[in-house]
Amino acid sequence: MQLTAPPSRRAADASVRRRPARRVRRRAPARCAGAVLTALLLAAATACGTRLPAGAFTHRPAAAGASATAGANPASDTGVTAGEIRIGIVTSLTSPVGSEVFSGPRYGAQAFVQALNDRGGLHGRTVKLVTCDDGGSGIGNQDCVHRLIDQQHVFAFVSGSVLDYAGAPYVSGKGVPDVGGQPIGTAYDRWPHLYGIYGSSAPRDGQAVGWNGTLYQTPEVFRFFTERLGTTSAAVVAYNQADSARYAAQLKAGLEAEGYRVLVQTVDFALPNFQAVAAAVRADGSQLLLDAMDTRGNAALCRALDEAGVRVAAKATNVQNWSQTVGTDYAASPGCRGALWATSASLNYEDVQYPAVRDFRAAMARYYPDREPLLSAWELEGWAGAQWLTDAMDSCGADLTRACVERFMNRAEPYDAHGLLLPASFVPQPPPTGPTRACLNAARWQDTAYGGRGGWVTQVASMDTTCFEVPQLPYRP
Repeated sequence: MQLTAPPSRRAADASVRRRPARRVRRRAPARCAGAVLTALLLAAATACGTRLPAGAFTHRPAAAGASATAGANPASDTGVTAGEIRIGIVTSLTSPVGSEVFSGPRYGAQAFVQALNDRGGLHGRTVKLVTCDDGGSGIGNQDCVHRLIDQQHVFAFVSGSVLDYAGAPYVSGKGVPDVGGQPIGTAYDRWPHLYGIYGSSAPRDGQAVGWNGTLYQTPEVFRFFTERLGTTSAAVVAYNQADSARYAAQLKAGLEAEGYRVLVQTVDFALPNFQAVAAAVRADGSQLLLDAMDTRGNAALCRALDEAGVRVAAKATNVQNWSQTVGTDYAASPGCRGALWATSASLNYEDVQYPAVRDFRAAMARYYPDREPLLSAWELEGWAGAQWLTDAMDSCGADLTRACVERFMNRAEPYDAHGLLLPASFVPQPPPTGPTRACLNAARWQDTAYGGRGGWVTQVASMDTTCFEVPQLPYRP
């Protein structure tokens, strides 16, 4: 991120890497883990160019609909011809915060679609992706949305990751399904026809965010660290900027609900004094460290902690920072890097014992081999978003319509992207009251993992069973 970025960009970047511990959603019963397959076998299969299995792309056997020819398909809806389905992806690729910050979901979705098309497409149709870079601005986002809807006539959007989803009202107003997007802002908790990657139980009536402007977070992340590491004190570091401070306040509320003693440290965005923060963390004896900052700030904070000899039980980050670049981003602070933990609602992209992860890794190695050192949880979730839309389209058979896709998206049965995601749905519920069951996945960075190349090592037996009965805490975004 550039120090000269305008204040509105600074505000967005300070909050984009953080979300509430978890927005409330229903959980499905636990599943069994898939069969174990080693990374060595995966590498061998990839090197031979093995095609991905049919099970990666459809719930039912290929014979149920794959025999349909393009000539037998109707031109059933906008963006759908006898031989093609046109899908849009909007990404803040050249935003002021850098090209890698938002690019992951797009690569994951592109890999999924390329593998799908290599198998013959969907019911005789090729899926064509039309991408647009909104530059990280609201005006750019509106331009992308209008271009893809009005000029390219896309059938749906998939796996979006944008800094400012200013075009959301237009997408919703045109009734275009948007599936598997990253809920960086609040659009996916407000507008109908928008389906974020983690689901939502809010009304999504276009009138207000959440329930009359209120959303809910659940503190299972903090409960997890208490039970796993015995942590009872935490430090939260934020910029002196509105969005960063607001998220820090949410973290503080969640921590205090779990009985933590909380130290909040605020630093200047342009000239942060992380040495002072390190001294305060040492004096307080904080065990758990959380932040409301960007990667640049996190790396500088870790460097200050290492230089001061400060050690914490865990430095917790979130799914957007769950990336292979940690090895280089924190090169100057190996001690702090060794304390990095990440939590998410999706599988670890390193866990190739799961068939769905194995399929993802094989496709990435085949189509984007140069991204091996840049792999991330967001790429995996971009793949999962494309899987979700594909399964919804597959449910329609040859008569593909937006209405049919939305029936699949709005069904009561939770969806897990073939095991990649914690089960999620979009069934509206009344405002949350009382405790709820919330689950998570967690991993820790280890320099010695995976033959010494370093990587994220999963720290739970199963994300479907690592669950807690936790309160639902209201906040206004």
